[in-house]
Amino acid sequence: MTGVKQHVLRYWESEFPTLRPKKNRAGNRNYQPKDIKSVLVIRDLLYKEKFTIGGARKKLQETYGIRIRSSIRCRSRSATRTARQILLTIKSDLYELRKMLFGSEGKERTAIRTPFP
Repeated sequence: MTGVKQHVLRYWESEFPTLRPKKNRAGNRNYQPKDIKSVLVIRDLLYKEKFTIGGARKKLQETYGIRIRSSIRCRSRSATRTARQILLTIKSDLYELRKMLFGSEGKERTAIRTPFP
């Protein structure tokens, strides 16, 4: 339909946050008309006008007012927040495991040293 190979589309999805097709329950991507238009614009910028990925991002921002940088930051903050919550849960679980293994004082009964206080 667009003449762009599947692996190229996957790469573009990682480089252009505006290109985010919805996935069905099986994980297959369902491209809506807006997604197809985005693919065509990106294809033309990269292949016909010979833009780099960074140049195409900048052109999309200038032409269509798409704020690519800010959407990346928001997603990054969200991912950082989620990762932090996961790490805090793991830390808490490790403390509990340490208590179970070495008693409530946390003193080691074997020669094994724990890397956390």
